[in-house]
Amino acid sequence: MFTGIITGVGRIAALHDLGSSLEHGKRLTIEAPAGYLDDVGLGDSIALNGACMTVTSIDLPRHHFTIDVSAESLARTTGLSQPGHRLNLEKALRAHDRLGGHIVSGHVDGVGQVVRFAQVGESWELRVMAPLALGKYLAYKGSITVNGVSLTVNEINDSPQGCEFSINLIPHTVQNTALGQLTEGSPVNLEIDTVARYVERMLGAGALTPKESE
Repeated sequence: MFTGIITGVGRIAALHDLGSSLEHGKRLTIEAPAGYLDDVGLGDSIALNGACMTVTSIDLPRHHFTIDVSAESLARTTGLSQPGHRLNLEKALRAHDRLGGHIVSGHVDGVGQVVRFAQVGESWELRVMAPLALGKYLAYKGSITVNGVSLTVNEINDSPQGCEFSINLIPHTVQNTALGQLTEGSPVNLEIDTVARYVERMLGAGALTPKESE
């Protein structure tokens, strides 16, 4: 479990195929900031651009760690198969840590597309078109995770093409995450608020008649 508060920015240093077919995944070597891996062990979870992955090896002198990504995960996320690409990193939440963002599972629900990313005053406006199926989970002043970053929705516009939402990014967020590299048309990983997911399930299950639920 995570909070969407980025603790470091890494880089895909190398990419290796785990097999010869499209059914095989890839092994990523990630370069982390100096000292970032000092408290990381094999098998630990680290979210990469919002996708929860398992550490399979660690090279402390080079600040490198590896993860294995399945073909399924690669097909349902973005930004995990481009050598040199910068990634938002977050270590898994500990029981005594502060919940600075919101509850994040590290499971990507869909891939959105940046519609606008421009400076407005001292901040930046980020507009993203989310897939149509995710629109019902987005709410004004609600939470959304974009490439692993916990953010607050400022505006929502539904359309037949999807749900366009707007976010305000303060300079600190742009400078300390990989969101600053986004441009119009960039794909981004999205994770909806966990509470919204359970609310939909409860309302949907309650709508069934006893016979339908058998």
